[in-house]
Amino acid sequence: MYQNACGAAAAGAGICVETDKDSHSLISKEPQVPAIDNDYSGFDVVKATQYGAFARVQELIEAGYDVNQKDSETVTLLHWAAINNRKEIIRYLIDKGATVDAIGGELHATPLHWATRQGHLDACVILMNASADPTVRDAEGCSCIHLAAQFGHTALVAYFVARGVSPDLTDRTGMTPLMWAVWKICSLDPTRLLLTLGANPNLTDFTHGNTALHWAIMARNTNAISTLILQGHTNLNVPNTRGESPLQMIQSQTGSMWISPKVSELIREHAQAYSPRGFFTKFAKDKRIRWWGMVGTPFFAFYIAGAIMGTNLLVIIKAFLLLCLYIIIHYLGKVFYDDRLMALLPLSIYLSTKAWFYFTWFIYIAPVASITTTVIFLASSSLLWYNFLKSWLGDAGVVPTNKNLQFRTILELAEKGPSGFEPSSFCSACLVRRPLRSKHCSICNNCVARFDHHCPWVANCIGAKNHKYFICFLACLVIMCSQMLYGAFCFWKNDSQCHALDDRDNRTFWETLLAIEQCDTWVAWVSVNAAFHGIWVLMLLICQLYQIAFLGMTTNERMNKSRYSHFIANGGKSPFSKGILGNLLDFFECSCFGCMKSEHQDWLNSFDFNKGIEREPLLCNKENFQYV
Repeated sequence: MYQNACGAAAAGAGICVETDKDSHSLISKEPQVPAIDNDYSGFDVVKATQYGAFARVQELIEAGYDVNQKDSETVTLLHWAAINNRKEIIRYLIDKGATVDAIGGELHATPLHWATRQGHLDACVILMNASADPTVRDAEGCSCIHLAAQFGHTALVAYFVARGVSPDLTDRTGMTPLMWAVWKICSLDPTRLLLTLGANPNLTDFTHGNTALHWAIMARNTNAISTLILQGHTNLNVPNTRGESPLQMIQSQTGSMWISPKVSELIREHAQAYSPRGFFTKFAKDKRIRWWGMVGTPFFAFYIAGAIMGTNLLVIIKAFLLLCLYIIIHYLGKVFYDDRLMALLPLSIYLSTKAWFYFTWFIYIAPVASITTTVIFLASSSLLWYNFLKSWLGDAGVVPTNKNLQFRTILELAEKGPSGFEPSSFCSACLVRRPLRSKHCSICNNCVARFDHHCPWVANCIGAKNHKYFICFLACLVIMCSQMLYGAFCFWKNDSQCHALDDRDNRTFWETLLAIEQCDTWVAWVSVNAAFHGIWVLMLLICQLYQIAFLGMTTNERMNKSRYSHFIANGGKSPFSKGILGNLLDFFECSCFGCMKSEHQDWLNSFDFNKGIEREPLLCNKENFQYV
């Protein structure tokens, strides 16, 4: 058994912790609570250290007690101070010459080991600043980073790596921190963090030859399995000493309740990437071909649908053919396109629709419309493309990061204590300080300043730097759709062979619609698409402008305001609102030609507001892997 670690808080309450060296679990027990009047005069130096009685510790050491003297369990005072996070006493003992890497207890551990097991970041920072060695192994062969990974102390894992500890450091059996994390911890971190810091997922341990993915599968850790496959560039065909690869292990358990559909799909996709393939399969699975296939599919689908409706077949046959077209496209999408390519579908639909708008305008509408109308159409569509490209390819306000900045940020936040790693202040995916109103986008895998939403129609996040271009893009798109409808009206009215809108025949409304359809089905098909797109884009534009001008919120803040304390404290209203005019001036970064004064906030470098703390996601109990 690990050494008894009994101590008390300054208020008089204490903790007593035992760690079973087989299970590596912490078990809290109630200690004997001292007198309420906090009279520590009867305490010996060990008990005074445990309970944080600094004055008593100082008194006894000044009286001649050796700070490096070990008790009957070979434990030093620094061990007791570290495991109970007695920061003042730790500093005092170090100043008095305490050995920071003293070995003690049944597990032959250092004070840094003891502090790490408990997750005491403050104590670890003090010890590391005093040159404690985090690579020393205890009797179980574990260094401090392995203990931090085993117990899910993500901040400590980040801190040790930032201080120079290799994320691939092995313990005595060849287990890496990543292997311990996926085996013991069912939540997303520290697995994701270790991969971000460069941990190699394909290393194998000395005993079983298992990779991290082997251990994750044996632990039935679906979070870790998904993370390793998506982020870790993991090889599914690495065999262990028993000749089992992760792919074989998963396939042998296919159908088990713990294997989610997402995991099954990931395994299927990546199994195809490593499996032998013939010429056709390689052709079909080529990334560039599939990308162009995804981009091109809506172009052909739009045309084929219009061609089907333009035939002289019965309506029921047309409906049947359109249904068959949908089924074929849906099936091909399932076979050839993975989730990442399917995410391009909205963008592809947008591009194909606009391409056919241009085709329809120049082939059908331009000959019957005025030159002025065509010039206005081209001018407005040029503005549309400018704002679209700024929204699509422009910087959304991604918080910059690199290895040096990540490590510097981790060290700075560690000096502030555990509060520095709260989700409102620190992103464990990007390893950066989170500016106000920022959010990590799981699709782009970036933190975005003043995050609004991830828009699939532009395949990019909408944030501080491209939000105004997105609003202009929506406005220009509504204008283009309106112009297409006006152009179609001109075509139906002025085409010499059509005259679908000629009032001389006194047609009813339904007769007019039938005449329009019979005049040219393609123009009618494009007009329906223009009307549909124009309506929903207009609604989106109105919603966006309402949030910006009247609420002073982003879409993310409006949907999740109950998660931010500064919104709750303000009665659900935005503390960033400056009034309707002020919000608009600030958003569009304008001053009405100098007539109005507006201070524009740099949201990439705004950290000092009284930030609300986002609620953390529910974690998974590492004992039984059940969500709690």
